[in-house]
Amino acid sequence: MVTVSGSLRRLAARQGLAVAVAALLLGCATGPTPAAVQAPLPVALADGVYMLAGSGGVADERNLGRIGNSGFVVGERGVLVIDTGTSHAHGEAILAAIRRVTAKPVLLAIVTHVRPEFVFGGSAFRARGIPVALQSKSARLMAARCETCLKQLRATLGDAPMQGTAMYTPDRELESTQTLETIGRPVRVLYLGHTSGPGDIAIYDERSGVLFAGGLLDQGRIPDIQDGEIDGWRRALATLAQMRPATIVPGHGPAGPGTLIATVDRYLVQLTERARALVADGTSLIEVPDALALPEFARWDQYDTIHRRNASIAYLRFERELFFQQAGREETRP
Repeated sequence: MVTVSGSLRRLAARQGLAVAVAALLLGCATGPTPAAVQAPLPVALADGVYMLAGSGGVADERNLGRIGNSGFVVGERGVLVIDTGTSHAHGEAILAAIRRVTAKPVLLAIVTHVRPEFVFGGSAFRARGIPVALQSKSARLMAARCETCLKQLRATLGDAPMQGTAMYTPDRELESTQTLETIGRPVRVLYLGHTSGPGDIAIYDERSGVLFAGGLLDQGRIPDIQDGEIDGWRRALATLAQMRPATIVPGHGPAGPGTLIATVDRYLVQLTERARALVADGTSLIEVPDALALPEFARWDQYDTIHRRNASIAYLRFERELFFQQAGREETRP
């Protein structure tokens, strides 16, 4: 176990050190390899609160698709896990990492949002009798499309890394914001409506002030609006900002302070404003990915892929919105 203390400014460096130590222990000091990512080291963010860092980037054979963060909270009675990883093997690795910290039983795993790197490790938890929970809208989204996602992931990573990974139905569906006492420590599930996805949730440990933000926040990585509703997302970010979390664990990227909320909101604002301007100017859709450049975020992970897709999605949404506004005005004319 690696324990992080001191200022949050040193947190990312310590997370990098944890990964390097894992590589050295496994005889893999030459860069990220499948062997290095099989044994995530828990990074302590507060008393009883831990993060397991993903690699970032896109899923490939080298990182085994383990690109997203997960974490866990240790209470008096047991452990709550936040996000289950990419595969059955990844889920097993998360459980092994928890055993480095505590022998208390894992009582519940919660998946914050429906992305492959957070969902499919749930089969390992369920195989051990550990229930997995999703928000009800996320559960429906998972049932509708994750079979296809799993096939695509298997094609990308290969059969061996995905062995034992299977679709499943969550054991529990969460509806509204609520406080769970399952582990003997109050942990708040925050459902703030349609945000980064229709059923995306965040997990807040009330004792430490650590927020596991799931799909609502990424650090140094372009937020993906494909399933998102930007106005609702921004309202949710305002709610999170009012909570003043001590530390935020994003879906991707290093943990950090609450200022991350304003940074992600700024991206959404700039994306929205620029897309609306391009619609008003009559810009051709084929020109939009290049025309909607946001220099402030050009160094973020996935700028050349997710941001370009975001640009087209936002443009089409606002173009449709403008069309219906104009159609409505035509109907009301005498």
